[in-house]
Amino acid sequence: MQRTKLISFGASCVGLVLLAGCSSSKQEDSATPPSKPAGKTAVMSQPPMKRVSDRPANTTGAVFVSEYHHIRTAKDQMSRSVDDFKNDLQQYYDLGFRPVLASEYLANKMPLPPGATPIIMTFDDANPTQLQLDASGNPTPDCAVGIWQEFAKTHPDFPVHATFFILPGRLWTTKKNDPAKVELLKKLGCELANHTVTHPYLSRLTDDKVKKELGDANSKLEELGAKLPGPMALPFGLSPKNKALLTDGFDYEGKQVKFTGVFLNGAGPARSPEDPKFNPFRVPRIIATKDPYGMDFWLKRAKDGKVKLYVSP
Repeated sequence: MQRTKLISFGASCVGLVLLAGCSSSKQEDSATPPSKPAGKTAVMSQPPMKRVSDRPANTTGAVFVSEYHHIRTAKDQMSRSVDDFKNDLQQYYDLGFRPVLASEYLANKMPLPPGATPIIMTFDDANPTQLQLDASGNPTPDCAVGIWQEFAKTHPDFPVHATFFILPGRLWTTKKNDPAKVELLKKLGCELANHTVTHPYLSRLTDDKVKKELGDANSKLEELGAKLPGPMALPFGLSPKNKALLTDGFDYEGKQVKFTGVFLNGAGPARSPEDPKFNPFRVPRIIATKDPYGMDFWLKRAKDGKVKLYVSP
């Protein structure tokens, strides 16, 4: 987000409460004389995923959706230092979290190993500190993607797998947009998603202006090769007056604009997609901050066993 946001204690309290083998196939070549044995082609399957923990399965437990903005040293709620981001990755890993995309979470199709807990890593606004490339086209070591890539070298089961809620006019730069950044994120298995075009207070706009913000953003996402319909994140966590624009979709310039889910701003864990009370259009996130009810607070509660987390069977 572009401005500091307030985290409500009430929303946090909701978070507190939430709180395969190998096979082979035979192929016969009709050109082979009968006197010769038929050849065999081995088909290798993926090895089973290694169990992450011995925790019992809990598919209705709480889910952490992290919310990052800037990876830099600054005294504001929207900034996370390089060291703190590195520490976040290590804590997520040690606590049994494994990354999944927002779209995978919303569809309840999370590719998790047994005993793992999902974490949906989200990055807002396409700020430059999230992704920068060096002269060779590789992420710089002090941007979010570069830091995470380095971590994944020694933790290959925690790959760079994130959802970027972008502002299409920015795309991680203050200068000319670099298509190589988008291609890199696609290659890594990340996804791009709607965060409007200009980051307005949607609650203050007319329906037509809301449609333009969301519709133009979707058009740009389509140009960038994003899969639609997809998730979106509300600027400042504020919904438009007409919430049906989010839940039901709308027509814009001859196209249907729809969303698979809507992500909020703060302030606690989200519900599992298997929780009967799960609402895909009101998904809370946890801001990566040391402030009250930020990521530091919730990671400590998770460590202390005070959050009943989702655990994959």
